[in-house]
Amino acid sequence: MIAGGFGVGKTTLVRAVSEIEPLTTEEYLTQASAPTDKLHGVEAKDTTTVAFDFGRFSLDMPLPLELFLFGTPGQARFVDLWYDLSHGAIGAVVLADTRRLEASFTAVSFFERIGLPFIVAVNQFDGAHRYPEADIRDALDLPAVIPVLFCDARVTTSVAGVLLTLIDQALSQASTRPAHTTLQDA
Repeated sequence: MIAGGFGVGKTTLVRAVSEIEPLTTEEYLTQASAPTDKLHGVEAKDTTTVAFDFGRFSLDMPLPLELFLFGTPGQARFVDLWYDLSHGAIGAVVLADTRRLEASFTAVSFFERIGLPFIVAVNQFDGAHRYPEADIRDALDLPAVIPVLFCDARVTTSVAGVLLTLIDQALSQASTRPAHTTLQDA
């Protein structure tokens, strides 16, 4: 899963790394959504994901691995859909924007609550202030076991590195779970 607040770059991330033409459910923002979809910090945004994005990314590691990528809608009103998308997931990337870090709180809390392994990837937007990893960790109140890394959601190699870190995180957490628990039990 790729989750995070409204306008943090989830659709862009899926597009950057998907080896198939991604399925997107982008719709234009309307005046009717203006009270709900706050554009502070993303004033130029004119579309939003209304269901999910889907892409696929394959790796030739020691064993071939195929990841199905599901990008969530970012608005809080769609969080109920996240439960369905998380069923069977190996883990999640919380994509963050330092210009609006509070938009990440919902995603971090969600994955902590359901116990799904996750990492935080800070999307390095042009012109956004660059904070040290420790400051971001403090702001999101993350334990040391949660990786925080920086990426450019537009760049395939950057996104691939994020996904490899997620796989490592999911595997390391799987090795500490009780024997009767599986990644699909999230």
